Amino acid sequence: MPFSTLSSRGRAWRLSSSLGVALLPLLLGLPLMYWQAATLLQGRAEKSATDARQQLDAMLDDAARSAREVIGLSGQPCEDVEQTLRSQVAISPFSRSANLVHDGVIYCTSLIGAYDNEEDADTYVQGTLRLMAGNSVTPDRAVLVYRQATAGHGVLIGIDGQHLINLLRLNGQEVALQIAVGENWITASGAVTSANNGAITEYAFETASSGYPFQVLASYPQGATLQYMQAHYQPQWLLFVILGALAGAGTYRLSLRSASPGTELKRALEAGEFVPYYQPVVDAQHGCWHGVETLMRWQHPTEGLVSPDQFIPLAERFDLIVPMTRQLMRRVREDFAGRLEQLPAGFHLSINVTAAHCQDLHLVDECREFLEAFPVGHIVLVLELTERQMITSTAVTDQLFAKLRDLGVRIAIDDFGTGHSSLAYLREFRVDFLKIDRSFISMIDSHALSRHLLDNILDLAMRLQLALVAEGVESLEQRRYLSQRGVRYLQGYLFALPMPAEALFTALQVAPDHEPRA
Repeated sequence: MPFSTLSSRGRAWRLSSSLGVALLPLLLGLPLMYWQAATLLQGRAEKSATDARQQLDAMLDDAARSAREVIGLSGQPCEDVEQTLRSQVAISPFSRSANLVHDGVIYCTSLIGAYDNEEDADTYVQGTLRLMAGNSVTPDRAVLVYRQATAGHGVLIGIDGQHLINLLRLNGQEVALQIAVGENWITASGAVTSANNGAITEYAFETASSGYPFQVLASYPQGATLQYMQAHYQPQWLLFVILGALAGAGTYRLSLRSASPGTELKRALEAGEFVPYYQPVVDAQHGCWHGVETLMRWQHPTEGLVSPDQFIPLAERFDLIVPMTRQLMRRVREDFAGRLEQLPAGFHLSINVTAAHCQDLHLVDECREFLEAFPVGHIVLVLELTERQMITSTAVTDQLFAKLRDLGVRIAIDDFGTGHSSLAYLREFRVDFLKIDRSFISMIDSHALSRHLLDNILDLAMRLQLALVAEGVESLEQRRYLSQRGVRYLQGYLFALPMPAEALFTALQVAPDHEPRA
């Protein structure tokens, strides 16, 4: 990581006549450093557990909403309601399956339709939640089941264990997290056990949901405080003591230098270290390049090429994502403005934007300036709305998107189906493309039943008459499957890796009319 604490630049001079004085600040500082490290670790444990609990509460709130939508169907014939169940699952960002229960029997599921299995209501904590290591459909994949029942009717909503794993990993990057539902526990590895994993630890913090019967536990291994001090506080102070019969003076120097993430990102922005990489988007029908998605990379002077996962969230946190994207658009314009002869008319250039770009109308001016560098109609600019931050509909955003559409800018929803805001975007904004997240594409190579969720998403897009772009296509089987189901545009390692501009135009020059290979 480029965000690292710099090492010490000196060591204390040893003077035998002042040894006691030289050791005094260190002896006083060690308890203070220990207290600071302990306070910081305790705070991180509490925040990580609280954030994870709030996110799981949100998942279960969505499951409860889905259950309320379909519980009225309980008791009706499965063939009459199974499509409704699948549609409900398709529009839910977290639900893997919806199952109807009548008189204690699970008789209909969104995955396979008609079903016949007794419901074991006693296994649900407070009659509401059950954490399972797997089920008959996916025996090696954890699932969290939310239950809602009334007067002989019931609904079971399955939440894929991968969502729990992602939640624990995202919030537990610095502290180990576990989720407990009754006597069952799940860790970031995805393993479900009947007991708390791990020995007694430091700074254990447990927080329970007020709305659902689960708890989240955060903890550090034994010795974490000393390990943290060794990694971050050594040496915290360097003491120079100069004693002498004539001088009798001491000098202290603090040498620990820190480079904060915000400072490092600002330095990199000023140095122009954020560079565009391009990944082709292929027309599935003709095999030619339809356009490219622009991906931001950090060309760090010492760390090399840094992936966006390591710096994009920090850039958003420090309000730097807008100037970084503005600089990236200039780089993209410079890359393509002099190469128009290599591009077919209507070539699509996609650039990611976040909620921060939609706070005012400056984005319109930036897009206008970008498009003025090209002949009219030669380049189609596509803005991909990311879901890390929610874009809410306001008078400003309505005016913004109207002006963008007047400029001919197209709108796409990136990673559709993986965030909270996908359906809200469809309702509030006119969009042109849905980009299916790679996690759904990977289901094509798994068990056939796992494809139902992807098929529901494809069906939703077709009904809304939206163009589809499938991300993360890595195999010929995935390509055939998507092409047969009407997905027009494909993107992934099967066709090409993300590449800098020179490599991109070399590939276009070699094979402009058919798909280049990575």
